[in-house]
Amino acid sequence: MAVRKLNNNLNVIGDNLRKYRKEKHLSQADLTMELNLLGINLHKNDVYMIENNKRTVKDYEIWGFIKVLNITFDDLFAGIENKLEN
Repeated sequence: MAVRKLNNNLNVIGDNLRKYRKEKHLSQADLTMELNLLGINLHKNDVYMIENNKRTVKDYEIWGFIKVLNITFDDLFAGIENKLEN
């Protein structure tokens, strides 16, 4: 099964995920530990892959990122128009 991309992007939230994770002073491992407490099983490498646009993101993972980072959906998706237009 082929992986679908939009303008060569596997996801559009990677940059914002990295930005907010670092603003909260969380390592990738810290973020995964917090997500695991919510029942979302991700590994540090999964976060790396998402932040570097090498992995798609599931809807429940988006919910987890928003909850753990205490941000809004709009925060996580801010500025994606640039990725969609390129």
